[in-house]
Amino acid sequence: MKKRAINIALLGIGTIGTGVAKVLMNKTKTLARQAGSPIDLKLVVEKDTSRYGVLGLDKKLFTDDYEKAVKNKDIDIVIELIGGEYPAYDFIKKALTNEKHVVTANKEVMAKHGARLLSIAREHHVGLRFEASVGGGIPLIAPFQRDLVANDIQAIYAIVNGTTNYILTRMAHDHIDFSVALKQAQKLGYAEANPSNDVGGLDAAYKLGILTSLGFDMAVNFNQIYYEGISKMKSKDFRYASEFGYAIKLLAIAKRSNDLVEARVHPVLIPAESLLAKVDGVYNAIYVTGDLVGNVLFYGQGAGRSI
Repeated sequence: MKKRAINIALLGIGTIGTGVAKVLMNKTKTLARQAGSPIDLKLVVEKDTSRYGVLGLDKKLFTDDYEKAVKNKDIDIVIELIGGEYPAYDFIKKALTNEKHVVTANKEVMAKHGARLLSIAREHHVGLRFEASVGGGIPLIAPFQRDLVANDIQAIYAIVNGTTNYILTRMAHDHIDFSVALKQAQKLGYAEANPSNDVGGLDAAYKLGILTSLGFDMAVNFNQIYYEGISKMKSKDFRYASEFGYAIKLLAIAKRSNDLVEARVHPVLIPAESLLAKVDGVYNAIYVTGDLVGNVLFYGQGAGRSI
């Protein structure tokens, strides 16, 4: 008996949405084998419906009406990739309440509203998956939700923004100032035309909010996370740090202190021989300390772009 296809609605066809659409189109056999059913890209929601030609998709798949995705009874999974807090939060909430599984890479929504959305997903017996919201392609969210659940996490130290890590690496190795390193990152596509969320530390703070809520099993008020960026760093700072045996990294830090948890993002001096000090370029790394697992490092290339 032929199995019914799993129907997908894709919200947003920007840089990341385009990549997801290509995977759905080009890896149909692999995805069908893994899922146990064919995977069918049934609907693409995009304000600019003329973009169907970029991907070679049937124009009939495109619509600018988000309601068609979140309320369509034939849609099984909604993939949200439009970015930003609103209206993305509203679309995710509507999809979940209409009993559709949701996949999102939206770090801002999950940092600010993750607890509420996960509660809605449980109420309606559907899944909310957000692995891509932190660490790019590093499998990270699932280990926190499954493999590390028996641990009392003591601390998280994370390099979770590839753009800032690339800039700091170039400043340290090439002895150049922030503005020059930023232009290099933009030229290579590692930094957006408007990189303020990255270089200001906001992107890392969103990700830290998600990691803190998972690692310490708590609802995090994002507004209580302190963050600062790297735009005030000078090349001489790296020279002085090196002379004293230190490297400079933008760290997202969450630590348990008695019954409280502190969470903050800012540039940090760390010993040059430490593992995190050796994480260069657009790579991300998350160093976790737990009572059972001890110390574990998650490492890989970040996406390099915000969503």
